[in-house]
Amino acid sequence: MFLHNKRLQYTVRVAAPNPGLANLLLEQFGGAQGELAAAARYFTQALAEDDPGRKDLLMSIATEELSHLEIVGSIIVMLNKGAKGQLAEGVQEEGELYRAINGAGNDSHITSLLYGAGAPLVNSAGVPWTAAYIDTIGEPTADMRSNIAAESRAKIVYERLMNVTDDPGVKEALGFLMTREIAHQLSFEKALHSIQPNFPQGKLPGMPEFTNKYFNMSGEPNVRGPWNQGEEWEFVESPEPAVDGGDGSASVTLSADDADVLDAMRMRTQSDPDANPITGADLGSGKA
Repeated sequence: MFLHNKRLQYTVRVAAPNPGLANLLLEQFGGAQGELAAAARYFTQALAEDDPGRKDLLMSIATEELSHLEIVGSIIVMLNKGAKGQLAEGVQEEGELYRAINGAGNDSHITSLLYGAGAPLVNSAGVPWTAAYIDTIGEPTADMRSNIAAESRAKIVYERLMNVTDDPGVKEALGFLMTREIAHQLSFEKALHSIQPNFPQGKLPGMPEFTNKYFNMSGEPNVRGPWNQGEEWEFVESPEPAVDGGDGSASVTLSADDADVLDAMRMRTQSDPDANPITGADLGSGKA
């Protein structure tokens, strides 16, 4: 059960309207790395989680991500306050209104014109939010790694947003949200490594003859490092197909009836390499 507290988790203080910045902030509202995607990812993982500790962790962070969605949405709406009244009442001349919502080169038509200066669930390019952003697979050792990556990506987006604003209140709130991404990443790291062993993911081991091979598929020069050298690795230079010792072709065992039908189709559709037919392209070019 969820109960809404009317106070934000972090106070939003916006110095002045800035619809262009509001448009950029949509990336963390309805974008792939945004707060709704994070909340949905962790909430769905929590529902399926059987471990009580991880279930509490996921549900707590999912709920906090919803509070972050509220913070980002509130900043967007505050940044659009000036444009909202101007658009609704039409008190400015057309040219002045256009310049107001496109100040400093920021195109803000998505929030200002299409959504009445609100906070729509779209990214900064106007692409609607989609559940395709959620990459949960239902295996904790895989999902925790995905969560760690998601938090790190969101942290980077917040850094970039902080770099494009000089509004001290907005920058401070974004700094809080960025910091919480770090805290969540730490929690997911601890949860991952509290599962031992946690690599490789899942239950089945890899094929031992291929688990520790590094295939040099990019030619020379090839940079060597701990990812492809040392006692753990067998470095294979320019591997020949097929690495399993077979002939590298695809095959299937067919019944006699299937083989006869396929042979008939092959005969019916075979090409004549000696033919040079006049085609539509020849007729269209006037060469025929």
